[in-house]
Amino acid sequence: MAEKASSKVYQVTALILAVSVDLSLFYASGFAVFHRLLGGFALLWLSAALRWSAVTVISLLLLGDLKPLLVRFLTAYSLLPAVFETGTRVLYREQSQCGPGADVRCWMMFAGASLGAAVFWEITIPAGSNQQKQRSRVLFMRVVQLYKADYRLLLGGSVFLSLAVICKFQILQANDGTERPIHRLPFACFQAIQGAACRGGLLGCAINSCTCRIKGKLFEALTKQEIGFFETTKTGEIISRLSKDATLMGKTVGLNVNVLLRTFLKTMGMIFLMMSLSWKLTLLVLMETPITGLMRNIYDTHYQRLSQAMQDSMARATEAVNEVVFGIRLVRSFSTEKHEANRYNKRLLEIHTFKTQRDTVRAVYVLAWRVTGLCMDVFILYYGRIFIQKGQMTTGQLVSFIIYQSNLGRNIRTLTFVFGNMLNSVVAAGKVFEYMDRKPLVSTDGKLKPDQLQGKISYQNLSFAYPSNLSKIVLQDFNLELAPGQMTALVGPSGEGKSTCVSLLQRLYEPQKGEILLDGEPLKSYDHHFFHKKIAVVSQEPVLFSGSIRDNITYGLTDCSQERIEEAARKANAHDFIKTLEKGYDTEVGESGGQLSKSERQRIGIARALVREPKVVILDEITSSLDAESENKVLQGLASCPNQTLLVIAHRLKTIEKADQIVVIRGGQVEEKGTHQELMDLQGSYHKLRNELFDEVNSPQ
Repeated sequence: MAEKASSKVYQVTALILAVSVDLSLFYASGFAVFHRLLGGFALLWLSAALRWSAVTVISLLLLGDLKPLLVRFLTAYSLLPAVFETGTRVLYREQSQCGPGADVRCWMMFAGASLGAAVFWEITIPAGSNQQKQRSRVLFMRVVQLYKADYRLLLGGSVFLSLAVICKFQILQANDGTERPIHRLPFACFQAIQGAACRGGLLGCAINSCTCRIKGKLFEALTKQEIGFFETTKTGEIISRLSKDATLMGKTVGLNVNVLLRTFLKTMGMIFLMMSLSWKLTLLVLMETPITGLMRNIYDTHYQRLSQAMQDSMARATEAVNEVVFGIRLVRSFSTEKHEANRYNKRLLEIHTFKTQRDTVRAVYVLAWRVTGLCMDVFILYYGRIFIQKGQMTTGQLVSFIIYQSNLGRNIRTLTFVFGNMLNSVVAAGKVFEYMDRKPLVSTDGKLKPDQLQGKISYQNLSFAYPSNLSKIVLQDFNLELAPGQMTALVGPSGEGKSTCVSLLQRLYEPQKGEILLDGEPLKSYDHHFFHKKIAVVSQEPVLFSGSIRDNITYGLTDCSQERIEEAARKANAHDFIKTLEKGYDTEVGESGGQLSKSERQRIGIARALVREPKVVILDEITSSLDAESENKVLQGLASCPNQTLLVIAHRLKTIEKADQIVVIRGGQVEEKGTHQELMDLQGSYHKLRNELFDEVNSPQ
């Protein structure tokens, strides 16, 4: 703390010394000598150069490295008096009170104005922003490239935009008294009709087309990501990218560029017309631009932060609703309706708080720019009166100038708004492209598609931890072989790695060490679609999609005959109950299969796996939802498939006993393996698990 305080004192002392040197130059006795020798403008700028050099050199010698804000302040501080004096002489043809006879008040005025200019410069164009500007430019050009398919619509909209601006100028242009106002009516009608119908329609179509294209590309990229990505990324964030950010990104070119180009052309036209009336008043009006830009920059900073916080709160509120909807049975069972309502109300209150803060910031901004506009109107009337008295303009010209200035003020505020909006769009584009460009950690670039596949699985020295918790090792030096035509059962306490073996075999994750071989080749070397057609999985809670039973059985297949569907349903013991339904295989299952029982959903899931005629079938705790008769029929149907590798995770004793190989997994490693009888004779872990975990009484005989 003492070192920091000492450093601050040293910096303040250095700055005071630099200012003292500057004051001595500002009031140097040689000032008048230079004035007599060199005259007006040469003296002004030579003095400014000398002051800048002296103050900068002294600051460098004392401080060593100058911060960008200080460099900007010193530059504006040294040059502003010369700029002010030059502008005064050009505008009024006379010397200002802050000329050679300047006093401390002028010096303080220049210092304050320089500090304001430096702060404005730092806020609008911060140091080190070149990299950010370059990134924004790259992102913007990538969005432009997405509009290539809609270039005809954009071109047509630009043509009608140009015509609208031309008509606008014809309407606003001052009459010379020889033309009647009725002659401007055709231009007004044409502008209104083509502006609303043609330009807006064409650009709207382009925006909608590009937005759909962006959402399609983003969704396709998301579906290619590994499971670990969805475990570490919030659902609300993904939905926000697809809905809010993709929509905002789609408007970047079509809407913002349209408004920017239109407003820019109108602004240039207004400035031209105003310059023709009074270039002095026009320069005064343009002084409003940096002030408006500064206010907009400050407003955008706070508004974006509060908007993002509000979006995050809305995402959390949506997640709360989803949790209650999907767990409504649990909510009703524990009678926690009031608790969930209070939790949702807290989320709504959080959203309301952020929205109130955001609207307050907006209200303050609107008040600020309206006060700024009012002050500018007062300045124009004041200086306009002076110019009228001096004969530099007429009253009619001042009235016309005020009309143009009101339009120019709106255009300038629109430009600042569009720049802020484009900044938001580019930020949204960066988030969307971040997902689009992301390479999945589990590669799908394999090319191997052998004509014959045996189905031999080999786990070799496998070590794995889930991406969401890398510190917890689930599998450690895991080795196991699954032989074709045999049934292998994985048993062991919960959380020891059984389901992880299945997930790795599905290539939902990539092991940190070791690999899994299929017929002697690593899984990643196989073609993605070929591999998942040859390996089918039925989980304990199979996922069904809205649609018919036929659609769910043939999910992902395009050329599946009715005979093949029915054969798979028979093996899964699902054909009989399907035929009893009124519409048979065309029966709607409802959202997530809600119109079917758990057992029926389970059998449809098995049929969906078997219809692909896979070489490797994985059953993960599927028999928990089936009665003994259904289980026996399913196992018989699976046994009728020759040379099929079957991997089963089950807690039913009857299912385990029939396995050709039983593997006991504990601590992420293979502890025992063999047949049921071999493991019972060992009197080891399997024998103990049989007594602790397997309940023959509850297993239907």
